[in-house]
Amino acid sequence: MPVQRLWLTDFRNYQSLDISLPSGLTVIIGNNGQGKTNLLESIFWLSKGTSFRNAPTEALIKNGKQKAIIRAEVYSGSRKVLLEAELVTKGKNRVLVNSNKVKRFRDLLGYFQTTLFSPDDLQLIKGGPSERRKYLDELLIDSHPKNHELITDLEKVLRQRNTLLKQAKGILSSEILSTLLIWDEKFVQLGETLSFTRQELIKKLNQSFPNIMFALQGKENNTELKYVSSWQENGLKESLEESRKTDIQRGVTTIGPHRDDLLLNLNNMPARTHASQGEQRSLALSLRLAGHKVITEAVKSNPVILLDDVFSELDEQRSSKLIEILPDCQTLISSAGELPYGIEPPSVIKIFNGEVINGE
Repeated sequence: MPVQRLWLTDFRNYQSLDISLPSGLTVIIGNNGQGKTNLLESIFWLSKGTSFRNAPTEALIKNGKQKAIIRAEVYSGSRKVLLEAELVTKGKNRVLVNSNKVKRFRDLLGYFQTTLFSPDDLQLIKGGPSERRKYLDELLIDSHPKNHELITDLEKVLRQRNTLLKQAKGILSSEILSTLLIWDEKFVQLGETLSFTRQELIKKLNQSFPNIMFALQGKENNTELKYVSSWQENGLKESLEESRKTDIQRGVTTIGPHRDDLLLNLNNMPARTHASQGEQRSLALSLRLAGHKVITEAVKSNPVILLDDVFSELDEQRSSKLIEILPDCQTLISSAGELPYGIEPPSVIKIFNGEVINGE
């Protein structure tokens, strides 16, 4: 089991929590606002160094307190590791691994991974391209730490290029052009590498994504993931040259991997506009579970699966199918209501007002 024990101090609505987490499936039950999602959020934070709710640090700290503590004993391969995070309202947060402070948050990554599904994941299907690019890039980072460096380096080059374009104020002087060519060279190298890496990831996702979708739906569907890029045919270098005039006029980079998209097709039609609400929920969940399989194969270990309020997003049939196809690994599911008929988890944790009132 990746997460064996979890301690929380003044995190969200938890004043103090000390809980052992079993392997396999655990359902966390409680009414709305009692702390179910907060518990999942704390585990996610230790795996990613951020909140899946996009919450600022101060929102993670109990009202009236100056800091919050998240601690967990996790297994990284066969090693037991103690991870600790001290979140503060002022100054810098601190992260420790086996009681040793780490200098960079990215040094926290890789000790264990999480696969998260939340109600907001419907935006993977209905939302804009940035949501789907984020999905791909987070999988790449979980697959290998080198991808974190690739993505952050590209973001830095893109910021520098955009700053230069704004400074040009619509005029391409010889000085601006000479500097722009330097940034273009770096942008092309990093951008084409990221695009290729994303496309290789999509090939792996397509190996399991249709099968997971079929299992959830209980019927045959033609589902496929495609990488969409306006510059692939001509290459990024030539495409940047063609868009240079437009970039100068607008003061921003209008073409590149930061504008690419992941297209989800259902029965040869875009799922964003042609899938039903139920199908869109199944597609989002299938994306997460397909990503889970990719990460498992890459790191040779199952990520912890965190399913936030998933039963409210699925009908009874899809809920039962989901439990059937879940990988054999540590899985935490939060639920505000009665469990769907026939679902009997081996472990249940009941939460009331930030406290465990019954666990078994």
